[in-house]
Amino acid sequence: MLERGEAEAFLTLAEELHFGRTAERLRVTTGRVSQVIKRLERRVGAPLFERTSRTVRLTAIGRQLADDLAPLVAGMDAALRRAADAGRGVTGELRVAFLGEGTAPVLLKAAALFGERHPDCRVDIREAQMATSRASLLDGSVDVLIAGYPFDGMACGPVLLTEKRVLAVAVGHPLAAEESVSLDVLADHPVVQYPEATSAAFRRDRTPDRTPSGRPVPKGPAGGSFSEMLTLVAMGRGVLPVGEPARRYYPRPDVAYVPLHDAPPIERGPVWLAGNTTERIRAFVRAASDAAGAPSVAGVC
Repeated sequence: MLERGEAEAFLTLAEELHFGRTAERLRVTTGRVSQVIKRLERRVGAPLFERTSRTVRLTAIGRQLADDLAPLVAGMDAALRRAADAGRGVTGELRVAFLGEGTAPVLLKAAALFGERHPDCRVDIREAQMATSRASLLDGSVDVLIAGYPFDGMACGPVLLTEKRVLAVAVGHPLAAEESVSLDVLADHPVVQYPEATSAAFRRDRTPDRTPSGRPVPKGPAGGSFSEMLTLVAMGRGVLPVGEPARRYYPRPDVAYVPLHDAPPIERGPVWLAGNTTERIRAFVRAASDAAGAPSVAGVC
């Protein structure tokens, strides 16, 4: 019977055609690789490789064995992965939602990588609404939400996106012609508010009660959705700090976006109910981190 280590050594050498590189990949000595190949050749009764001082090439028999063996080993790997997934619970369905158009691309990349790693777990993607996003995590209708931080009382991380902040103003507003403005200008203009259903920490981050210098910020009307909030801005009812991608995802002829030169960046990533931390969620967060090239750091928002 062919052992797994023998098959791995043979297929790696068939790919690399170099004993040194094969040994490096397998983390063994070149002598060990040579020993395994010689043992296989004795069992087959014919050379599998042609060796010279300069080259290593597969023989016809070696090529046939590689072609026959590769899909069998791949099938073994897939079977082991499926068994491990089932043992860890990475099967069934994972319901993932995104909040805001700018988070959709990173979610799709994460879902694609997760699907490659865990083909027996289906990802159901949906768009979340600002007013009900928190409730959807609490009632279990959504497992993971890709949203802006902070998100009160939820497990979160890693940060997948960072965005500069800009100030949305009506095109006829005095600030619309500025190259950039400070957060202190919020004290001079009503600020459109997010719905009460959003978390308190999120509202304080996006629409603070005071400017960095301590001046009070007047509150404008609240909108029920992001588009509704931008409509209030366009009507001249207030200004609104937002992420820079709003220029691209929410372009409007009646709204201008002015950079806020002293504002910290907005951070976005996965959030979920800490009490609902399943292996499916852990696996998805790992995939999202890897897809975005972000450190795998999670915590509580």
